[in-house]
Amino acid sequence: MPVAYEVALALRAPLDVMLVRKLGVPEQEELAFGAIASGGVRVLNADVIAEARLTAGQIDAVTGEQQLELDRRERLYRGDSPPLQLHGLTAIIVDDGLATGATMRAAIQAVRERGGRPLVAVPVGAASTRAAIDHCADGIVCLLTPPRFVAVGNWYGDFGATSDDEVTELLRLAAGR
Repeated sequence: MPVAYEVALALRAPLDVMLVRKLGVPEQEELAFGAIASGGVRVLNADVIAEARLTAGQIDAVTGEQQLELDRRERLYRGDSPPLQLHGLTAIIVDDGLATGATMRAAIQAVRERGGRPLVAVPVGAASTRAAIDHCADGIVCLLTPPRFVAVGNWYGDFGATSDDEVTELLRLAAGR
């Protein structure tokens, strides 16, 4: 959200949240087997699911747990306000970076399902993920694709989690512009 806020400020564009949650392999939560997004979108990575030998029950359990958190954040961040209308518009999907791309694929699908044209903007990303996302989105702006990409957080001086209070404050500031 801090990156998205700065992009919206620079472009004088409205700011909204596209809530997405990674679906992590049990006992290896950082390894994404998929992601969910607002509007009932779920994307899965069949290769990771097969390699991790995940059962349908495990997939559904992780999805249900993450859906509860997505719903909580949706209520907290959005309240009674509906999402921005995207039909026929370009939606710039901003994230802090691209690692596996699971959450970005879910966000792209959610934007398309709402009638928008997804354009991805990230400061840093793995080259292979950038190429894959370029085929899913209508365009991508990625400032850095380092040859030895390990993790998004390696490219930030401070990569601490953004709190709910910070997100709601940035949305409030953006709405006041």
